[in-house]
Amino acid sequence: MFQSFSIIFLIAAFFSYVNYKWLKLPSTIGLMILALSTVVLITLTQNIFPAFYLYFCDVVINTDFRSLLMDGMLSFLLFAGSLHVNIDDLKKERKSILLFATFGVLISTTIVGFLTYYLAQSLSIELPLIHALLFGALISPTDPIAVMSILKKANIQKSLGVKIEGESLFNDGIGVVVFSGLLIIARLDENSNESLSSAIGELFLMEAVGGIVYGLILGYIGYRVIKSINENPQLAVLISLAIVIGGYAIASLLHVSGPLAMVVSGMVIGNKINIASNKGMTRKMLNNIWEVLDDVFNAILFVLIGLSIHLLKFDSLYLTLGFLSIFVVLLARFISVLLPYSLLKHEESKPIKTVAILTWGGLRGGISIALALSLSEDLSAEIILYITYVVVLVSVLVQGLSVGKVAKKIYS
Repeated sequence: MFQSFSIIFLIAAFFSYVNYKWLKLPSTIGLMILALSTVVLITLTQNIFPAFYLYFCDVVINTDFRSLLMDGMLSFLLFAGSLHVNIDDLKKERKSILLFATFGVLISTTIVGFLTYYLAQSLSIELPLIHALLFGALISPTDPIAVMSILKKANIQKSLGVKIEGESLFNDGIGVVVFSGLLIIARLDENSNESLSSAIGELFLMEAVGGIVYGLILGYIGYRVIKSINENPQLAVLISLAIVIGGYAIASLLHVSGPLAMVVSGMVIGNKINIASNKGMTRKMLNNIWEVLDDVFNAILFVLIGLSIHLLKFDSLYLTLGFLSIFVVLLARFISVLLPYSLLKHEESKPIKTVAILTWGGLRGGISIALALSLSEDLSAEIILYITYVVVLVSVLVQGLSVGKVAKKIYS
């Protein structure tokens, strides 16, 4: 795994250089395009260089995308993303973010699940309803990484930017909890002696509430330790890394949500030491180091998404279902944003414009693919992974490339 990860790391660095020098696209989009182009070239030459093709396949498989993201990179990405979130700004939009990240995820999961189930039935694809709902749960969380850097250049209203960033940070954790709850239902026969309602209730309390409380404790301890060694920037960086790596591992042992814990602890530490001000060596070094780590892991993530697509076998029915699911996911996103948004008052002067940006800017990313990869064959893993890949690729490449222009046009 280490050797494979090292090769992927090298490829990500090379692609980042190529994109910076020549393509000049948003980083995540440029890297994915280069990765997909590489897959096409290697696949076309597999009969000429079969040994190299097999080696390439082994590198991607041995990297273990799901474990690498869910057990490793996700903690860094969420902590780095939340470290610079202004809690005061977040408080102003807390009701919107809470509704989008909870109510919105549940609405989207339900709509996507049922519509995908009926579409599969119409195409004569065997996809049980509970499995379709699992797809709805894993595809509903949005990814702030690719879209935020693009929207910053579109001069959108600050309150809208806070909504997008805050929702995306929290709905990853909520999406995982909903996904886990549906897994319990899907495997009900294996746990027939267990009360379904109590199991899901316990899961929510332990995972979601427990993760937030644990994150608050972890963040406060981290802040106090970093503050006590303010004159030693290198040690402060080491402590922050220990909080992420060790804290995420302990969250798994405690059976609380690691993603939610990382988001909360990152916000506590970031706001307590006021990283954004860049005053003092400790704050400046923490800011710089975590920006670099964020860029590094994002590069690896999107290169892996692109390189892993060759593991899918071509199937016209699955491909058709995947493309139809794109429209289903967009419709579900629109409804899951519109309903919660309509319940509250907002700073934006034209609500429908905000809903449109939130809908088109709701990109899907690595966490969706990682959750799809975690499914076993008895849970329609092949079908779900296939349609997940189609939705994620189109989301990043089409929505990601156009969301900046859409935002500028809407707000012009």
